[in-house]
Amino acid sequence: MKSSAPTIRDVAAAAQVSTATVSKYINGAQRFSPKVEAALDAAIASLGYKSNPLAKSMITGRTNTIGLSVLDVTNPHFSSILKGANRVAHDHEYSVVLVDTEETPSRERRTLEDLSRRVDGLIVSSRLREHEMGWMAEIDKPLVFFGSLNELPLPTVASDDHGGAFMLAQHLRMLGHQRIAYLGFSKSRRDEERLGGIRECLDAAGLPLAVFDAEGPSMLEGERMCSNIVLGASRPDAVICYNDLMALGFMKEAASLGLSIPRDLSVVGFDNIPYGKYVTPALTTVDLQSERMGATAMSKLLSVIRGEQVDKLTKVAPQLVLRSSTIARQR
Repeated sequence: MKSSAPTIRDVAAAAQVSTATVSKYINGAQRFSPKVEAALDAAIASLGYKSNPLAKSMITGRTNTIGLSVLDVTNPHFSSILKGANRVAHDHEYSVVLVDTEETPSRERRTLEDLSRRVDGLIVSSRLREHEMGWMAEIDKPLVFFGSLNELPLPTVASDDHGGAFMLAQHLRMLGHQRIAYLGFSKSRRDEERLGGIRECLDAAGLPLAVFDAEGPSMLEGERMCSNIVLGASRPDAVICYNDLMALGFMKEAASLGLSIPRDLSVVGFDNIPYGKYVTPALTTVDLQSERMGATAMSKLLSVIRGEQVDKLTKVAPQLVLRSSTIARQR
């Protein structure tokens, strides 16, 4: 018959200490003399004792779990964020609980408030505008937000969307493009920064910008919006898409309409998702360092949990990735 698992009382008896001493030691609540700690370590090892995580959390108030809220788990940008965050969490003996709000702002508050009761801290990506987010600052757990905030006192990690968009527009301008369109997603907090970077570059060169707005940041929307852009009265010679997913959908539909990319028009995106490297033509994009953002946000959150001071905003620099979906135009 299989013997029962050793208990805290068994450890206390073997080490000749009280159960309170064992509890404080295994939960890190108190240090003891080297002799006592050596006896405890020997008893734990010889008995094969394993602490109960639930019981430990009840004593310490810590779960060693972080909640990560993303907008769409099927988007490779968020998969990369998770990868970076999970790596840092694992290195510090934390687990990550992932929730997907499915691009639905109305469910964010309930989801995050419920999640906050089960974790030690939160990392959050949201479509909400800052004036709608006051409740988030009142959650009674450390929280790190993805994106820039002007008023709310939350530590944040942000990509330089404005700078990345400027680089894309500058690249197209230097290739000789004169008629540039932006297929954006105005429901996103990041769309305004990307549009601003594009406008700054093109305004300085005296070039116009045609702006189109998609209903979602997906391949399906890029495909759906393509005909509106390329079959209009004035077809652009280059299109900047809000993200790589939209750009891939756009390129697929453009080919169906008989257009050759980049011969007939150049197409670029944001995020540098893995798929972009393997399509034909390979997609020129801005790498917003999604995995690094996830790792940076997790490191920042763990610092807050430890009671350390952190900078309010940490910005991650973008990188331009040049591939074959863009081509020089004759001037």
